[in-house]
This record gives sequence, C-alpha cells and structure tokens, in this order.
Amino acid sequence: MNRIAAAVLIAFSGAAFAQAPAAVPAAPATIATASAAAYSLEADVTRAMKLFDVPGIAIAVVKDGKVVAAQGFGVRKLGAPEKVDAKTLFEVASNSKAFTAAALAMLVDEGKLAWDDPVTKHLPDFQMYDAYVTHEMTVRDLLTHRSGLGLGAGDLLWWPTTNFSTDEIIHKLRFIAPSTSFRSSYAYDNLLYIVAGKIIAAKSGKTWGETIHERILGPVGMTTTTTSLAENAGNPNVANAHSKIDGKIAAVKSMPVPNAVGAVGINTNAEDIARWMNVLLAGGSLGKDANGSEARLFSAKQAQEMWTAQTPMRISTPNPKLAGTKPHFAAYGLGFQLRDWQGKLMALHSGALQGFYSKVVLVPEAKLGIAILTNAESGGSINALQYQLVDHYLGTPNAPDWIGAVAAVENENHAKEQARLATTKAARAAKSQPSLARTAYDGDYQDPWYGIATIKHAGGKQILSFARTPDLTGELQHFQHDTFIVRWKERNFNADAYVTFALNPDGSIERMKMQPMSTETDFSYDFQDLNFTPVKKSQ
Repeated sequence: MNRIAAAVLIAFSGAAFAQAPAAVPAAPATIATASAAAYSLEADVTRAMKLFDVPGIAIAVVKDGKVVAAQGFGVRKLGAPEKVDAKTLFEVASNSKAFTAAALAMLVDEGKLAWDDPVTKHLPDFQMYDAYVTHEMTVRDLLTHRSGLGLGAGDLLWWPTTNFSTDEIIHKLRFIAPSTSFRSSYAYDNLLYIVAGKIIAAKSGKTWGETIHERILGPVGMTTTTTSLAENAGNPNVANAHSKIDGKIAAVKSMPVPNAVGAVGINTNAEDIARWMNVLLAGGSLGKDANGSEARLFSAKQAQEMWTAQTPMRISTPNPKLAGTKPHFAAYGLGFQLRDWQGKLMALHSGALQGFYSKVVLVPEAKLGIAILTNAESGGSINALQYQLVDHYLGTPNAPDWIGAVAAVENENHAKEQARLATTKAARAAKSQPSLARTAYDGDYQDPWYGIATIKHAGGKQILSFARTPDLTGELQHFQHDTFIVRWKERNFNADAYVTFALNPDGSIERMKMQPMSTETDFSYDFQDLNFTPVKKSQ
C-alpha cells in the first residue's frame, strides 16, 4: 500500500426516517489504555512512528463490545506543539466506502432497491464505455471492483483536487475504455463508489453528506465525524496532512474531494471510529432502544452480505520476511476486503489521500476491531501496526516483530526502486534531441475523458498544465528523443511523469501519452490511461 488510492446514507421520505433507528449509544466506557497492562501500545506505536517517519497516529481498539484503547500519539502538525488525541480528526479516505456500502444495505432493508438492480433503474443516464456493461451493471457491481476498469482508472477526474462536479465525473465514465472484460477480474476503482454515492443522494433527496449524518453518524453516536473538509472549519483539533518532499517529511495542504465523497469523504477520530467498529462487529446492531427493543442500523442479513466474498483477489507471494502475512484466500466483499489471519476471517480496508493513510481491521470471530489513523503517506506504518496489533490482541504465540520486518522490506523496496530509476536515467540517450523545435510541442491537447491539457512557454520554461486540476502544473524537461519529464510544481505529489509524443509522417504531432516515472507513485495518478491528441486550431 505505497499507492493510494489509495474510500452514507439515506434520508428518504419522512416515513423512512420514522423507521430508522433513533437510539444513540452512550459514550464509550472508560478507556483502558495499554499502559495499564504489561503490553505497551505506546511503545509499538512510537517505534512505528520513528521507523516510518509519521508525525502523528491515533489508535482505536475494541474487543468484546468494549473500547480497549482510543488514544493519540505524536503531533497534529510538524513544528507545532498540539498533540494528537482521541478526538483529533483524520481524513480516512477509502475507509468511507464501508459507509456507502452500509447506506445501500439500509436501502435494501427498506425495499428501496436491491443489490442486483440495474444501476440504470436508479440512475437512468448512467453509461459505461460498453453498452452491454451499461445494461448489465448492478448496484452490487458498483461496490466490488469487477467492472473491467483498470486500477484507479479515471481517478484524475477528482485527484488531485479538481473542479469537475460529481455529475460530470459520472458522465465521463462513458469515455473510459475498460482494461478487461466485465466481471472477469478484480481491479480497485473509486469512480463507481462515486456513482453509488449518487444513488444514495438520489434516493434521499439530500446530499450524500447530509444523509450520512442523519442515517449513520447520528444513530451510531459519531458526533464529531464529518463528511467534508469544509465541515472541519472552526475545529482546531484536526490533523494536518504530511508528505515526503525530496525524501523529507513535511506538512502540506489537505486535499478537498467534494466531488468524490461516496468513495473518500469521511473524516473521523479514534473515539468515533471505535463506535463504528462496534456496530459493524455487532452485525449492524445499535443495542437496545428506550423501549428495550433492539435498534439496528442494518439487518444481520445485510451484515452477512457485506462480509461475503463477491470478487476473488489474486494472492501474491510476499517478501520472505513477511511470509506469515500471506493469506489462504483474499476477496472483496461490499465495502470491505476479506482474508484470513490465524485461521480467522478478517474484514479490513485501507484509505489514502494526500497526506493521510488509515486502516480499519475487524476480526468478527474474536469481536476485535482495530483502527489506525495517520497523518502521513506511509503504507508501511499502517501495515506494520495492523500485523503487530492484531497478533497481540488475538494472543498469537511467538508472534514475529512485524514492525521491524515491514520496515526492513519497505527500505529494501525503496532502495531497489531508486536503483532502477538511476539505471533508467543512465541508460537514456542523453545526447538525443527532440524531433521538433520546443515551441512546436506547445498547444492544447484533449483526452476523451479528462479533457484539456495545455503546453506553453512561460518565464523561459515550458509548462504542462491540466485545465480542470489547478495544482497539476509543472515544467517539461527533455529526457530523450521525443520523451520529456514533467516535474510538478507541487513537489509533495511525488508523481513526476514521462510525457512522450508520437509524430505523423508529415512531422506533425499525432498524440501525447504519459506514464508515472516511479512505481511508488500513487495509482490514482493514472496518467497511463490518458490519450491526448492535439486540438486543431480553428482557421
């Protein structure tokens, strides 16, 4: 998970609200922190923060319906004294997908839709690239990463922050070519969760955020959780985003994603996510209401459906140092990844946005839930703590030192990637020249789904900019032949890319293609999916 991403509900008619659970669980019982036991949660988290260069982490652990830990470590922002605590808000990105899945499950319970309804039944204008897929795509398919879209396809419509509307993003799905046939394989995507969020809003007559607050956050008691960065305004207890710039961790600006909330909209903290995990582990139960009756967010039937394998996932062989992490099965359910650990089912999900990584891990058989929230882009830190904490709270005998092992593997992989980049640079035809004068590459280029990108000279530099993504602008530097490198002005993106031009027989430019330079670039920078052609100038 060195690449992102890597992430609600329904306020329908008045009658629907009358049937919705109204019971709000009491605040968690007194938190028993790890310092009260022989095991030191603080020692593990502090060590991980140091090894993976993470400024702040919040941890929530629930077991058997009780909150075992909900606490913060480190600072909200480098260079500032404010500490992370149990109420500090973090962006949790794709961990929002579980909220969207739960919202749809509630609609299924209420008879407002069925999992296998065609999407077009609820969004008549919905259209994919292929007419057959458009006709056959179901609500279930929206959540299960089996649409035929490639990994992260179309994410540049919302990442980094764009000014496309949600409706524009959904409309542009019809222009994104698939990479595999429908339902043939797993490939993680975000755009179809945006569609799922749109269905929820359409059924409620309110925004995704409003319905999430009314139908999920309120009943669960997640009183400080928000559904947009705008809601965080005025709350000082918010974690700052951090990214690596030239290999050094630094505070950076957050990434608003108002057009992608169905996939990545939730901001939460340790206390609130502990409540959420307990509801999930209870199969959707909110406990007893004032009349002594069980109140539910969604039915036990839907809880089982969400944790039932829908799409098989390929299992790769890990580095020998991490051999014990290899599962016997891996699949995606509805808003959750499913796998086994120590012979038990595990439902989990990661979340990544610029400056934040998070993970939620649930072991239903053990009634164990662990949430790890960080204010840095460190997949290694959340994976290491996942393995370490799950083994501890499951009482796994002779458990390995997962924090040390993951750190060692991450360092090895990074060193290999740096060596590969150096070899590529050394092997280039350094003395080659572009086929055309540099100004001949200037102009507007259009991609079928993204739209316009522009190359122009400014201030003695040649600049590439994306029309609908204000921060996606950078200088073009010659690499070899007709390939350039765009070095983005926002250096925390860590997403510099090759830009290659193909020529027609008459020497004019036929197309412009892009490709990330590094395998460590987040997959949501899906430059490789773009196919730009020059926009012909009007006579």
